[in-house]
Amino acid sequence: MTDGGETIKGEDWYGRELDSVEYTGVVFDDVDFTELRSRGATFTECVFRKVRFNVSEHDDSAFVNCRFEFCNFFDASFRRCKVTGSSFHGCEFSLLKVTGGNWSFVGLRRAELRGASFEGVRLREADLSEARCQEARFEGCDLSAATLTGADLTAASIAGSDLTGVDPSEVVVRGTVIDERQAVVLAEALGMVVVPTPR
Repeated sequence: MTDGGETIKGEDWYGRELDSVEYTGVVFDDVDFTELRSRGATFTECVFRKVRFNVSEHDDSAFVNCRFEFCNFFDASFRRCKVTGSSFHGCEFSLLKVTGGNWSFVGLRRAELRGASFEGVRLREADLSEARCQEARFEGCDLSAATLTGADLTAASIAGSDLTGVDPSEVVVRGTVIDERQAVVLAEALGMVVVPTPR
């Protein structure tokens, strides 16, 4: 375990294996996490500044109440990870893949998420306001009570996701892929009355 107050700066952690390690309150500054793999690792209230997560893989790891500043997540994968309460500022997410896990209460305001993939992820009350999510996938996710004001979901897929509390009038949804159940939810959110189809 590494506890608060420590700064790890400019180190090369390329390809490192992090199994069941714990870091609390640590600042990672300009550290290379390229092709790093974490399994069951826990990062609590850590700061990641200009960290390169490129092609890294994270399984069953936790990043709780962490802050990510100007990090690069190119082709990074997060599987069944807990990222609750963390915030992202000025990060790059090209080809990011997130499968399962809990990303509730994350701060992704104005994030560039074009083409990113979230499948079966809990994103309850996440802040995605003004996020650029063109061609992204949010399939089978819990987006209930998420803030999507000003988000651009052009040509994105949100099929199978829980959209409870989402106001479609505040989101750009040109060409967005939804399912039939969501169509009813969104229509009602716009004040429409949905009636059964006559037989």
